[in-house]
Amino acid sequence: MLLTPRSRPRTAGLRTTPKVSRHRKAALLASAVSVCLLAAAAPPEPLGVGDRLFPYLGNPGYDVASYDLSLTYPGTNDKPLQAVTTIDAWTTADLRRLNLDFAHGTVRSVEVDGRPADFTSAGEDLVVTPDEPLDEGSRIRITVRHTSDPVYGKDQEGGWVRTSDGLAMANQADAAHLVFPCNDHPSDKAMFTFRITAPNGYTAVANGLPAGADRVGTTTTWTYRTQHPMATELAQVSIGRSAVLRREGPHGLPVRDVVPAGDRKALEPWLARTPDQIAWMESKVGRYPFETYGLLMAQAATGFELETQTLSLFEKDLFTEPGYPRWYIESIMVHELSHQWFGDSVTPRSWSDVWLNEGHATWYEELYAEETAHRPMEERMKAAYGASDRWRESGGPPARPKPPVPGQKISIFRPSVYDGAALVLYALRQEIGRPAFERLERIWVREHQDATAATADFVRLASAIAGRDLSGFFKAWLYGEKTPPMPGHPDWKPTAEAQPAAPRTRR
Repeated sequence: MLLTPRSRPRTAGLRTTPKVSRHRKAALLASAVSVCLLAAAAPPEPLGVGDRLFPYLGNPGYDVASYDLSLTYPGTNDKPLQAVTTIDAWTTADLRRLNLDFAHGTVRSVEVDGRPADFTSAGEDLVVTPDEPLDEGSRIRITVRHTSDPVYGKDQEGGWVRTSDGLAMANQADAAHLVFPCNDHPSDKAMFTFRITAPNGYTAVANGLPAGADRVGTTTTWTYRTQHPMATELAQVSIGRSAVLRREGPHGLPVRDVVPAGDRKALEPWLARTPDQIAWMESKVGRYPFETYGLLMAQAATGFELETQTLSLFEKDLFTEPGYPRWYIESIMVHELSHQWFGDSVTPRSWSDVWLNEGHATWYEELYAEETAHRPMEERMKAAYGASDRWRESGGPPARPKPPVPGQKISIFRPSVYDGAALVLYALRQEIGRPAFERLERIWVREHQDATAATADFVRLASAIAGRDLSGFFKAWLYGEKTPPMPGHPDWKPTAEAQPAAPRTRR
């Protein structure tokens, strides 16, 4: 995610496979809440996987393998969509009932393995009781018929974004369950199929590759499938009167962009930059990790850009409003592109690990600006160092961000996990040298592709590549209340607070 200037000041590794790591974690968590899961007499209650920042996000006792999400758009973005969500999962504990995250919509019915199941709500959970208990290690299919409402109350944020001509999604950090029932935590990645039915004249696009468009009477059903597992917060569906522009990226990679149909000519010069940007990122960290890429330019005021997997969400106005320098806009494009490696392919195991996403995306944003627009990274790093103590005090250190402000769940996206985390990477490069740092980056995304990873994994891999224990270095830089001295720059000091620039937000 990239909070753009209206809301943000400018200023030897272990491979973790998703199935093993999720099963192990789920089993441990399930044992801790087994009384709640197995005691049928206990009242339904909201559960979670123990995330420090979002304690009720996700659910123990099962591991999702795939989602099949069918949505029917009524032709207006102020009325609920009719929806069917089908979840294939493996149980990781004996379950008398199970919880799904779902907090905004009407549930019509629930089936487990084709048989009707009882259901009720508890907090932001949908609690499902199948007609027979589920044994550990069972493959199960949960089918929920529900509505998906794009109109929210004042205390809800994220999920559907209402555009000038339809809808898009912005589910980070914890809003996918405002759209569809799910295990809404990044530690449980899964495959996705999307089936979107809309009136003829609309275009629907989603994550992954197209798998058909079937026109029946006055409606068309568009189908998309992912080729790699995905966290729920990265799901994307665009419905609008859109043009889909296609081009080829490196190695024949299909690149498709989704823009308002009337703006395709004005936006084409920006979109034409993407293949070269992908090639630039590949030169730094290796092959692009997914089956396709592209930009979704939405006519909506979100205040941020977002790295939804294979189809990054941008405000169209970022590219059409005067006043933003070309180098700055291109660096934002690279920020979201780099998230495809850092955050999407390699996904944080908990939300406290978000610095691994945003620090790396900010790093490559800055490096791109340095190499293509002669904007020295060292100057920005020195400025970040000056502000780092203030950021740590207000938002927490990079790897231990303070909990979100009540009613503002995306407030975890503070400067300390952007420039503050990029500053950690700069310090690491200073500490171990450029060749070792660049090797670390390549091995990190390769070893953890399509998986989840935590801060401890990064520390172990960096130590292995450096040939020495870096745990003390990382403890100070990632968790300290004060910013450590910068290697190679003993003259860098904290600075007095400056007048903030007009902010824009990015994630």
